[in-house]
Amino acid sequence: MQGGDQRYLLPQGGATRAQTAAFIARFAENVRKKVQRMTIDEKIQKTNVGTPPGWMYWILMQVTKVLNKLSNAHFNCKARPSEEKGSIVMIANHASRVDYQFTAPVCYPKKLNYVVGYNEFFRFPTSLLLPFMQVIPKKNFTPDTHAMRQILRVIKMGGNICFMPEGMSSITGMAQPVMPGSGKLLKKLGVPVYYSKISGGYLTYTKHYLDQRKGRIDVVVDRMFTADELKELSAEQIEDTMNRLLAHDDYIWNREARNRFSGKGGMANKLDTLLYLCPKCGALYEMDCEGNTMRCRRCGNTVEMDEYYQIKAVGEDSVCPELVTDWTIMERKRAAEEVQREDFSHSGHVRVGVLPEHKTLKGDATSLIRGEGILSLDREGLHFQGTLEDRPYSFVVPSRELPTYGMCTDISRFYTFIDGRFLEFYPDAGDVLLWDHLTEELHRFNGGKWQNTPYRHTEDV
Repeated sequence: MQGGDQRYLLPQGGATRAQTAAFIARFAENVRKKVQRMTIDEKIQKTNVGTPPGWMYWILMQVTKVLNKLSNAHFNCKARPSEEKGSIVMIANHASRVDYQFTAPVCYPKKLNYVVGYNEFFRFPTSLLLPFMQVIPKKNFTPDTHAMRQILRVIKMGGNICFMPEGMSSITGMAQPVMPGSGKLLKKLGVPVYYSKISGGYLTYTKHYLDQRKGRIDVVVDRMFTADELKELSAEQIEDTMNRLLAHDDYIWNREARNRFSGKGGMANKLDTLLYLCPKCGALYEMDCEGNTMRCRRCGNTVEMDEYYQIKAVGEDSVCPELVTDWTIMERKRAAEEVQREDFSHSGHVRVGVLPEHKTLKGDATSLIRGEGILSLDREGLHFQGTLEDRPYSFVVPSRELPTYGMCTDISRFYTFIDGRFLEFYPDAGDVLLWDHLTEELHRFNGGKWQNTPYRHTEDV
């Protein structure tokens, strides 16, 4: 035998047991070193998902049953995905960070290959659990050919897919419009589609404060499309149906349901990151939060939230909208007016985080701070000028190509993908939701594909 690394060849003329064992050990060590040299991203791109392991899936179903009981979750199945013959797609309004609890049990014994944010594969311990459970990583709000190949692969294998077409768990308690292309994907997969309509999930696990506030969660399960219906409908008609059936507002729901959620005296904790605009004087990010109360530092406007998530003005001179989502819609309307000005611009100093190459993130970390600079948004799009990994760095993203941002945990930082690379931004001003509102409304004003729908902020659908 000619060429090659002679250290990994068996001795000529046969080998003793000891020599064979030594050869295997050297070969294994060489493979281990090669695997170690691969980055996390390279491992992701080289991996093809398979069927989730049955024994582990069963264990997780038992855990999920307990979690649903602890969350006081109630299910109403108008149609049962578990009884469907063949592959299915399961979707839901993305109410919270634990929506697997409200989708997997109603499908079992069907096992679901979930589609989850790419960045979660860089955090411990999800970096171990997600690949083991054959979860598909997806770079949110940007084209991802690897994720699409894996989704198609699962369906061709006879498996089942679960994804949340909004792309990110709700920030405000309202469902966002589904991402453009969702209808085209369902049409291409061509299998029955079921959905969970989750009420109370956001109020239990809000985006602005990462505790659990136990109350009640109602989940209605039904079929959205048959395979034949997907053939007949256009991609646009499919997305319109998705938006209509997944539309939801947890605050409207609980105004009627009157479920009490245990806030432990801190219902207003970090509420200023969500309700950043004073409804009386118009000041931005001037609200102080303590216990169940918010107070504007500029004008003294005071608002109180109770454990039913109802808000009220405190004092004769204070004002507030009827619902929290009315308040966020007021903020969005202001953002929509701002971006229409020809001289519109919003900017600020940010720190920039990146994903690790080899070692996973621990604890609450979602990125490694490796840069800083000025982030700005104007009528053309998103701009950055600064440094990244000790080198000058800049980019420009046209607004039509930037529908929104992702938020890994709470409303304290946001991310996007630049040329396929994850970048997370930590604004010094803490004005994350303002960035989000301005970016989304600018995208829509400039004719981007991700437009609003008439179904949001209503229960009459």
